[in-house]
Amino acid sequence: MGKKKINLVGLKGWLYLLPAILFLGCFMVYPLIDVFVYSFEEGYNSASQTYFGIGLYNYSYVLHDPYFLQAVKNTFLLVIITVPLSTGIALLISVGLSSIKPLRNLFQTVYFLPYVTNTLAVGLVFMILFKKTAYSDGLINLLIHCFGGSSVDFIDGPYWAKMFVLCLYTIWVVMPFKILILTSALSSVNEVYYNAAKVDGTSKFRTFMRITLPMISPMLFYLIITGFIGAFKAYSDAVALFGTDLNAAKMNTIVGYVYDMLYGNSGGYPSYASAAAIILFVIILTITCINLLISKKNVHY
Repeated sequence: MGKKKINLVGLKGWLYLLPAILFLGCFMVYPLIDVFVYSFEEGYNSASQTYFGIGLYNYSYVLHDPYFLQAVKNTFLLVIITVPLSTGIALLISVGLSSIKPLRNLFQTVYFLPYVTNTLAVGLVFMILFKKTAYSDGLINLLIHCFGGSSVDFIDGPYWAKMFVLCLYTIWVVMPFKILILTSALSSVNEVYYNAAKVDGTSKFRTFMRITLPMISPMLFYLIITGFIGAFKAYSDAVALFGTDLNAAKMNTIVGYVYDMLYGNSGGYPSYASAAAIILFVIILTITCINLLISKKNVHY
């Protein structure tokens, strides 16, 4: 009787999990397997559902495609620059917000506004600020003129200028969420530790390094992991600033390359898109695993 009751309880648990399992299987596991299969089918025709061979040609083509190499370069620069900067700036702002009492809620709301604003709308504002036209050099160039500098076309100009705007835009978009998470993490730190540090005469910097950072390290680690994944999947940010023809602007990302191979002007190649998607998946998985290994020594739960 006891074993039968245990079996019924286990079956009931699986029934509760069944909707989630079906959802994940249909929309995550099956598409991933399907993409993996497509990536090895050479010359796949989506109209006739036929292909002429199986091999590694799709991967070879993608890894030698200059557009893909440019997209990889842009994506890695975006990841390396924006993830540490956005996390560090968000941490400084969160510490500042936690240390003030007057109008704290107002400041938190102001900092969170970019996160709930439409991405394309924010991109349009950035374009107006930075874009150089026949009628205006843009507000940023006017400020540069005030300091004696020359105009820079940040949207259609040199590569470094476009990458600067893209990184700044990305930091601006992702930072509010990080501020919200870190502010909550800082408020959850037990005041007993801070009181003990005051009794011992510990400096504020040492208190921050020895108490605050270890206590919020799980949230920092979470933000770094999700930041890496989000930056590798960047696409709408570049479209908002430079339009849909990102290859011409040399500002495409890996996700943008996948989209172009499927639906862009040079689209209609699901095999190439699948190979690029699998490469992106392997890159993200590898970096995530490395971060997990590092976190075992530096994250305190």
